Amino acid sequence: MILEPGLLDRVRGAERVCVLTGAGVSAESGVQTFRGSAGTWEGHDPMRLASQEGFDADPELVWRWYRWRQERIFAAAPNAAHMTLADMEAHYAGFCLVTQNVDGLHARAGSRSVVELHGSIWRLRCPADGELVEIDRPVDEVPPRCRCGATMRPDVVWFGERMPEVPLEAAFRAAAECQVMFAVGTSAIVYPAAALPSLAKSSGAYVVEVNVEPTPISAYADAFLCGAAGELLPAIWSEVVLPKAL
Repeated sequence: MILEPGLLDRVRGAERVCVLTGAGVSAESGVQTFRGSAGTWEGHDPMRLASQEGFDADPELVWRWYRWRQERIFAAAPNAAHMTLADMEAHYAGFCLVTQNVDGLHARAGSRSVVELHGSIWRLRCPADGELVEIDRPVDEVPPRCRCGATMRPDVVWFGERMPEVPLEAAFRAAAECQVMFAVGTSAIVYPAAALPSLAKSSGAYVVEVNVEPTPISAYADAFLCGAAGELLPAIWSEVVLPKAL
């Protein structure tokens, strides 16, 4: 693998690293994205199901879809990219993993400093009283009910909704303060997450993009590595922590 000059030095010498991951990382574990040409689910457009309007119209249908997704994510396993990022966290004094994914695979791989911009499919929220419930397996009841009797919803960000301020502020702070930013498997078209690599770059960070194809990030990244994250990240990291003898 041919690396950009200076990449290893910057990654080795950094103390503060921020990583942004997108659907491409989860796709390598077999998690379907449902974007673009991904198709439908039982004849329904997933983009309509992932909305407050869809939930209000038919909460049982929405929850059948989410349980179907939970079942497949539950059967999936973190891949080598997830595992490498968990290893990276233990190496740096300051490390923040920002993800657009809701599947929880980073946590299952051992990552702890995870900012979930779009929420988690493994957390339920009651629209009536705000109660949050963490789960570790697919829901049994469809739709699930809160103790107050209201129908709970997945604690994820749906289309047309704003991202929660706390994780968003944490993500922007990490991007502004990092010395190296990795953008991994993200299409860089969903804002405000797509602005994080640009913010890091303008703040003086060295930006590394890992993706199977170019994105808007590629135009300003200091290094663009084309390929699967599950192959490239372990290869880069092995060079960082176990440099070859001269």
